[in-house]
This record gives sequence, structure tokens and C-alpha cells, in this order.
Amino acid sequence: MAAPPRSGIRSDACLPFAGSGPATRPAAAGERFPARTRLSLRLFAAFCVAGAFLAPVCAGAQTSENRWRGLVVAPEHRCSPYSRADYRYPQSVEPKIAAAMGGWIYGPYTGRHYGSLRQTDIEHIVAVSEAHDSGLCAANRETRRRFAADLLNLTLAAPEVNRCGKGGKCALDAAEWQPRMNRCWFAGRIVAVRLKYRLTIDSREAAALDDVLSGCADVNLSVAVPTGAVPPTTSTATAGRTLVAVPAGAVPLPEGALPSPAGSSGEPVDALRLWDDNGNGRITCSEARRHGIAPVPEDHPAYRFMHDADGDGTVCE
Repeated sequence: MAAPPRSGIRSDACLPFAGSGPATRPAAAGERFPARTRLSLRLFAAFCVAGAFLAPVCAGAQTSENRWRGLVVAPEHRCSPYSRADYRYPQSVEPKIAAAMGGWIYGPYTGRHYGSLRQTDIEHIVAVSEAHDSGLCAANRETRRRFAADLLNLTLAAPEVNRCGKGGKCALDAAEWQPRMNRCWFAGRIVAVRLKYRLTIDSREAAALDDVLSGCADVNLSVAVPTGAVPPTTSTATAGRTLVAVPAGAVPLPEGALPSPAGSSGEPVDALRLWDDNGNGRITCSEARRHGIAPVPEDHPAYRFMHDADGDGTVCE
């Protein structure tokens, strides 16, 4: 999937007349808008009826100037109470997520492989509370349930990555949290999900995503295959995903870009960024096992950052 064309966030020429600034006082009982907003709307109307030559300016500002990559840019707004129960999904979607990644039980955010689905959480790329405040607060329960179980918006992640806590994604948006791997895929998927469900996006998140997407060759998902592993499939496309399994020593750059089908991009993998969890410049067996790369042979990119006590060319056997 090619990356969307670059499209910067444009300022809305008529936005000041739409009451975007703070009101001088809140709306009184029975008033629909605060005083400053009512004045702004009256001024806006006066400008728009002052002459036919102004009509294209006003119309253009209202229809295009507040959009980014097809999404309406607007502050988050909780138009109805949020309940997690409205966004239930069946646990049966978890194997489908793995199947969509070619059968790997894999966390795209960290590049970590898992031995069982019991080790992972189902992760909503656009958090359900974020989606609620971006437009689904006005949707019916059926639409909310459909969103919650949509494979387009689902992936796998370790509990400490998915949940709230130090470094966890929790319900944060892309202006507040981004993965260390597959950022192009992550950004592209957010745009696709928001477009599908006609969700708005706030200006801070749009700016953060634009910074990522402007440097992306494409928005495909890349999986680094552990040395010696045989992928269940080498290439598959399901629910809008494209998977290409590549050798662990040839993770493509920039993150999220696809290598050639043979995985011959030749770019070196940043082993410390991928597997050195505590940032001390070394990779331990605990870290290697946590990321599913143990045992580590001498031709693995992590090997030179590890201690081979018996010198047999394999660590953590």
C-alpha cells in the first residue's frame, strides 16, 4: 500500500469567524453559543453576504481548509457518555489477527515474537475511547461493536505495551505515543481507520502523523523473522495488511518500508534499539528470551552485544 500523498495541515481562513477562540463568557441559559461566538458568526455571515466575490473564499474555507488527508480536523468531543461495554469484541478475533500477519504471533510495535497468544493482548491501534471522542459517541451500538472487532484496527502487543503504565500505549493517540518499530504502518493504519469510520482528528495528532508519513516510502507492515525460523507463510494480504517476512539482519529502513521479496534490502538492524530493553548497551539472555530470539547464534545481529561465556558461537542455548 503506497503512502498517502503529503498534505500539510492548512489554517482555516474563516476559522476566526467560527468562534475558535475562547469565549468572553459562557453561554447563558437558553443561549446556543457564547457571546463572542455569536458575534463571530454574525461577522462571518456579514462577510459572506457582502458580495458574490467572497462566496468562494467562505465556501472553500468551510469545506477544505479544516481537512487533513481527507479527515476533518477538530478537537475531541465526548458527545455522549463513554462505556467500554459498548465496544465489546469476541476473543476469537485474536487468532484472526495472527493469521493476518502470516501466522506469526508478533508484536509490530516492538518486533517481538511470542510463543502463544496467551502472552499477548489485543491492541486497538486507534483506542476505543479515542474513537468515541472522535465521532463514535454519536454512533449506534452496532457501529461501535463493529469498530471494536475490525481487523483493520487490531494488532497484537505485550500487556506492558498495550496497557496503561510506564511506556504503555494505553488510550494515548499518536501525538502522545508512537511505537519504536513500524511507525509508517502505524500512522497509515490510523488514517485508514479514521477515514473508514469518518472520525475526526485533532490538530496535534495530525501534525505528529504528518511528520511520520512525510518520510514513508509506503505504509506496509514489516516483520523481522528470527534467524533460522520458517514463517508460516512468506507473503499474505488480509484485511488491508501486507506482510513480507524478512531476515532479522535486514529490517528495512525507514521503519515500515518493504524490502524486495527476497528480503535483500541490506540495511543493518539496530540490535540495541530492538532488544536492549534497559538501554545499557548490552543484550542479556533474559532480554533475548523475552523477545523470542534465543538461542542467539554468532551470525545474529544481537550476538556482538552479548556475552558468549563458553565461546561456542551461541548464546542463551
